[in-house]
Formats: sequence, structure tokens, C-alpha cells
Amino acid sequence: MKLHYYPETDSLYIELSAQPSAETREIAAGLNADFDQAGNLVGLDIDGASGKLDLATLETVSLPFGTLKAA
Repeated sequence: MKLHYYPETDSLYIELSAQPSAETREIAAGLNADFDQAGNLVGLDIDGASGKLDLATLETVSLPFGTLKAA
């Protein structure tokens, strides 16, 4: 899973899979879900992220990290 923040559009993309998106559906105002060709969820896009989320803090709880990378 990867988190991508785009300040120029104030959007946060949560990449759940490296599969390419074949379809995007708006599931709530400002929240879009991307699905692959087989209908599996591959990502979530949150518009206006800085007004909806605390982008200064990232907290994980009980995740089984094999590898932790910081870019």
C-alpha cells in the first residue's frame, strides 16, 4: 500500500494494488474508488484531503510490516 499526496489538487491517493485502474466510481462526495479489470478495489482518491484528514500524522496499529520504506 502506498499513500500519494498531491498538493496542487489537495488530494490523497491510497494505492492498494499496483494493478492499473479500469474504472472509477464516486462512492461519496469527494471520495472516488478505483477498480481493476476484474472489479477488485485498487485505490481510493480523497479530494480536499487537508480539510478532511490530519495529514501531519500517520499512525499504524498492529500492521505486520515486512518492509517499511520512507521516500
